Amino acid sequence: MSERDDVVADLRERARYYATLSDVGLPRSPAAGVSAPVGEAAVSAGSSDPGRAEAATELKALREHIGDCQRCKLAPSRKNIVFGQGSASARLMFVGEAPGADEDEQGLAFVGKAGQLLTRIIESIGLKRDEVFIANVLKCRPPQNRNPEPDEIASCQPFLERQIAAIRPKVIVGLGKFGGQWLLKTAEPISRIRGRVGDYDGIKVIPTYHPAYLLRNPGAKKDVWEDMKTVRELLKG
Repeated sequence: MSERDDVVADLRERARYYATLSDVGLPRSPAAGVSAPVGEAAVSAGSSDPGRAEAATELKALREHIGDCQRCKLAPSRKNIVFGQGSASARLMFVGEAPGADEDEQGLAFVGKAGQLLTRIIESIGLKRDEVFIANVLKCRPPQNRNPEPDEIASCQPFLERQIAAIRPKVIVGLGKFGGQWLLKTAEPISRIRGRVGDYDGIKVIPTYHPAYLLRNPGAKKDVWEDMKTVRELLKG
């Protein structure tokens, strides 16, 4: 392929990416693009591979272990524990910050407007939402959507670690400050770490802006597009 062909192909892909994001905010069924829960774990095996079936079993066992969690101060104010959902055979995993109001209500990760945008971002690189796994640093919503606090992150950390260990994706995308910082074990701001290829236990990590940030700052979509192109190449490699 010539350099000109590369440029044309990139422009076409960029146009498709922006087209997928253009209708964010339009009315849409709350369930669209969101995996239905399997029990309370919202996990699908996604493969006939015995190893993947074992991963799904491990995730369901972890959800049962979490139970009606009372391990931190968020328990009294939350409605639902948001374990995360998707495929246990996912090659791509997303880690966000914490559930919001819609997520707390439904018990599913990324189902509000930011979740609709995330679905479109996933589709822009040729994947379906049910082919990936989506989780958060916190499993419970902080009051008024405030930032996660250190003791809350510490309480939930073993759960996210076990989710990642069970799934063993090829790439993890850290969404926003808390997702990116948790994965890279850094205190650097998301503006400095986004797009950087990092490592979590042998798994490639790409931090990028949170979809909620894109809803407030549409100009940052071009940065996320560059990050998602990197993700796509890592998945191919």
